[in-house]
Amino acid sequence: MHGNRETSEPLTPNDGGVGRTVKAASRTTVANGSEESDGLIVPKKRTNKSLGPPGDAEPVEGSGSTKGNALEPKAYRTPSRKRESLGLQGVRYTAKHGGKDVRFTTLLHHVNVELLRQGFYALKRKAKPGVDGQTWQMYETELEVRLLDLHGRIHRGSYRPKPSRRVYIPKGDGRERPLGIASLEDKIVQRAVKTVLECIYEADFKAFSYGFRPGRRQHDALDALSVGMYRRKVNWVLDADIRGFFDHLDHGWLMKFMEHRLADRRVLALIQKWLDAGVLEDGEWSRAEAGAPQGSVISPILSNVFLHYVLDLWIERWRKKEATGDVIVVRYADDFVVGFQHEQDGQRCLSALKSRLDQFGLALHEQKTRLIEFGRYASTRRRSRGESKPETFDFLGFTHQCSVSRRGWFDIRRTTIAKRMRATLSRIKQKLRQRMHQPIETQGRWLRRVIQGWFNYHGIPGNQDMLDRFQTEIGRMWLRVLRRRSQRGRCGWNWSRMRKRIRYWFPKVRSYHPYPLQRLHV
Repeated sequence: MHGNRETSEPLTPNDGGVGRTVKAASRTTVANGSEESDGLIVPKKRTNKSLGPPGDAEPVEGSGSTKGNALEPKAYRTPSRKRESLGLQGVRYTAKHGGKDVRFTTLLHHVNVELLRQGFYALKRKAKPGVDGQTWQMYETELEVRLLDLHGRIHRGSYRPKPSRRVYIPKGDGRERPLGIASLEDKIVQRAVKTVLECIYEADFKAFSYGFRPGRRQHDALDALSVGMYRRKVNWVLDADIRGFFDHLDHGWLMKFMEHRLADRRVLALIQKWLDAGVLEDGEWSRAEAGAPQGSVISPILSNVFLHYVLDLWIERWRKKEATGDVIVVRYADDFVVGFQHEQDGQRCLSALKSRLDQFGLALHEQKTRLIEFGRYASTRRRSRGESKPETFDFLGFTHQCSVSRRGWFDIRRTTIAKRMRATLSRIKQKLRQRMHQPIETQGRWLRRVIQGWFNYHGIPGNQDMLDRFQTEIGRMWLRVLRRRSQRGRCGWNWSRMRKRIRYWFPKVRSYHPYPLQRLHV
């Protein structure tokens, strides 16, 4: 960490990863009353009454408050509870309270055997193997020996990541999304390094950033957007989409951004190795000069770091200094929505945003980026001008529409994107035909899991019609399959008999999520 204090002796491995060197056994008091000892800023014990207000969460995005002594180390009642090293707690505390200019010089020692073991057991058991052909079950046979060897190679500098195996999965619009499947050891090391990096960057990321962060899921972002439109003066919405973000992420800029916080050359070298590992497709290796392989463990946090410096810090500064009215922002990975009070602010922000992204090798998708009139008074204003209903926009799988509640208040109706639901039903239809000759009980159990998984995400308030339509379509597909395999055809299977099977096997159509104001109520 940069500083003006004289140094005499490097810190021991228990320094919490902070790149500060101090005299042995020295102890000083910092401005906030905390004590600093052996390179760690240790909080001075305070009572509950002396704690200040909860963090610096933005009122629009609605991050939850903390309770009690948030600065005290987390205690576990039993040894069986999941543990976190005290060193990582020190990293997290210093990142949050040590200032934005603190750089961490010793982090790799936190990647120990225990953290690697936690990373291994956090992986999916049934995931497809990478180029090494190693599965989770195969690696577990001699886990401790393998982890000790992996740990030694990491700290000796002899660890070499393998290229990712390229596969393609279909997208909702008919195109294919390229994914990179890393080898099993690469996944383990990436997850361990990701855990260390999260301790640093979770203190930096903004409250309106929701993508691939602990405790900040898609529905948190959806509800934050709705609450922001309820509580702020939003009349215009910028629905933005970055063209091929994961394919055009500039490696040079990313490493410069990482160096703002990281001074540990060994950790930076690991990240550079993963970026240079390349991909293997049809037996041919190719090096990626830009981009982050989608599907890898480390890519989400690297992408969030890149967008934090390119987009989040910039747009926060823009809305404070340039905007003339209210501005709300919600970002999930590379998909973000910005709400404006005035149309002029939206137009100026869109123009400035294009220039900002161009500086870092990114561009907005012209067909998918638009500024639309949307909000509490959009319907009334458009009706007075003789125009049609306000346009809608899609965000995280839902179409957002201006609506009115039963009491006549402004409401945002969120329904499943029809195109995506049709694509999902088409895939279920194909798989159901493959299961045509299975017993009815086996088919019923499989369909129940499929429908329940879809309901768990799409079961938000106001979307019951789409849930009912989804379940009805699957019931019809199941009926056609049963009729095709039955010798009696329609006579053997009618709707009266089918309804009994549907009521028995299919989950109930209901809301599985609270209303936005209930979820984000503080």
